[in-house]
Amino acid sequence: MTTIVGISAYYHDSAAAVVRDGEIVAAAQEERFTRKRHDPGFPHKALAYCLQEAGASLESVDLVAFYDKPLIKFERLLETYLAYAPRGIRSFLAAMPVWLKEKLFLKKLIHDELAEHASGQALPKLLFTEHHQSHAASAFFPSPYESAAILCMDGVGEWATTTVWKGEGSRLTPLWEIDFPHSIGLLYSAFTYYTGFKVNSGEYKLMGLAPYGEPKYADLILRELIEVKPDGTFRMNMRYFEFATGLTMTNDAFDRLFDAPPRKAESKLTQLHMDLAASIQQVTEEVVLRLGNTVHRETGMKNLCMAGGVALNCVANGRLLREGPFASIWVQPAAGDAGGAVGTALSAWHEYLDRPRTLNGALDSMHGAYLGPQFSNAEIGRYLDSVGAKYQVVADEQLFPQIARVLADENVVGWFQGRMEFGPRALGARSIIGDARSRSMQSVMNLKIKYRESFRPFAPSVRAERVADYFEYACESPYMLMVAPVRTELRTPMTPEQQTLFGIEKLNVVRSTLPSVTHVDYSARIQTVHEETNPRYHRLLGEFEALTGCAVIVNTSFNVRGEPIVCTPEDAYRCFMRTEMDYLVLENYVLAKSEQPARAEDDSWKKEFELD
Repeated sequence: MTTIVGISAYYHDSAAAVVRDGEIVAAAQEERFTRKRHDPGFPHKALAYCLQEAGASLESVDLVAFYDKPLIKFERLLETYLAYAPRGIRSFLAAMPVWLKEKLFLKKLIHDELAEHASGQALPKLLFTEHHQSHAASAFFPSPYESAAILCMDGVGEWATTTVWKGEGSRLTPLWEIDFPHSIGLLYSAFTYYTGFKVNSGEYKLMGLAPYGEPKYADLILRELIEVKPDGTFRMNMRYFEFATGLTMTNDAFDRLFDAPPRKAESKLTQLHMDLAASIQQVTEEVVLRLGNTVHRETGMKNLCMAGGVALNCVANGRLLREGPFASIWVQPAAGDAGGAVGTALSAWHEYLDRPRTLNGALDSMHGAYLGPQFSNAEIGRYLDSVGAKYQVVADEQLFPQIARVLADENVVGWFQGRMEFGPRALGARSIIGDARSRSMQSVMNLKIKYRESFRPFAPSVRAERVADYFEYACESPYMLMVAPVRTELRTPMTPEQQTLFGIEKLNVVRSTLPSVTHVDYSARIQTVHEETNPRYHRLLGEFEALTGCAVIVNTSFNVRGEPIVCTPEDAYRCFMRTEMDYLVLENYVLAKSEQPARAEDDSWKKEFELD
């Protein structure tokens, strides 16, 4: 029996994973334990959990694999600073002390960090995979395909920003790449920065904002900022960008191009920002579509796997599936850097140790992404008693119909069940849920539960066997990584007056019989719920459909703005009590907000988490 630990750390979204004989046993992000969003530090707590879940000690581990090669990254930094000298001197002086003190000696640093989990015995052998190799491995090896093309797009790894691979059996073959500084991920992040959102965190906000605007700057972007060839390859005009040499993403030339300074965080969103979001989203989708067609033509593969931060752009993914040449697309649910922990461990198993893959029929091997900690009813009860919480313990036979009724009465429910999800999306294990038919649910969840911007859309959870009844989509989307239109017959036509609205004015227009999950462009970010991977959530949806005739509910992550998704019963109860959620369900424990002990009003907690 061979046990491999995968580690992703030191940039953002650090994570750990354990793979045993090719099977993913556990995976988790460090942020869920430290409560620090996108925590970049060594994943001590995530590693401790993964080892415990695997029933392993570090001494019993055969290999530890790290998700990129720091010396190659250092080479890229030095070459970039020299190429742009003297412009990059400030960034150079800021970066070098950390590299000279720590990152150049990362092998020793990782050994020292791992030693905290050992009892003085020899540590496992340490391997390093390249960054995009980790992405490609995380995309292909857990997929349900025997063979597939692989497209990885992110900000930057060592040098690569876009890579194309061929996956066959247990082998990855690199085909070609686009290198730094030319990066569709960094271009998107530049607009994230310019529109006032946080880089490596707020890109999904930009995607959600895009439908409120018009892509009137798309031609300008393609003319001035990026040259996109017919095959999807591209080059950026670095005259407008500062990320290669400076401490910001864009510069004064970028400001002059759009005749405005960067938006300050939390300031008012204007039509300019919405139009910029729509424009960069359209450009990104065009790049993804062209690249997809090229990859298909060059490989002849009918299936595509995707990873890297750009693969979290579910709108582009949905278009590629609908309009592109591939019969099927599978996206790694933890497509960003966290997924590198899984990818590097699987690469060590299949490529370094030369072990074969075992496919699981039509199912992938991510176990629905439910790879994190779980808590027993006994553990939950002990915690609730320790804080004086008031609850009912409800057997399954009554629990699911009872919560279906609670949802149908337009209550907001914190739903905490089974193993925590791996990746950025809540998938019915650590979720806040509500009635998708409610006209007020989106604004209630945004403003009273999540304490975030009103424009942000919510995702529908739908029983997998019913997805085509509600959406123009007939495939699986278990990880919320595909956007598709709501079916035409469910849409509510806009009046002539409503059609004249612009920007945020569009927000409160009811657009379908599922208003809480229908975005302003009649789209939805779909999660298909499968009995095989989450039987309890699937059963709840079944009870809700039996009661209401509707197989769709609202699903958003169980957290407040700026907070990582909750991990423990303590995290969940604290979040429940700080917000205007109506009910909390922790396994078989049901808590009503109205019955909980009163707490002194204190808004200081809102400063606890850095805004995303």
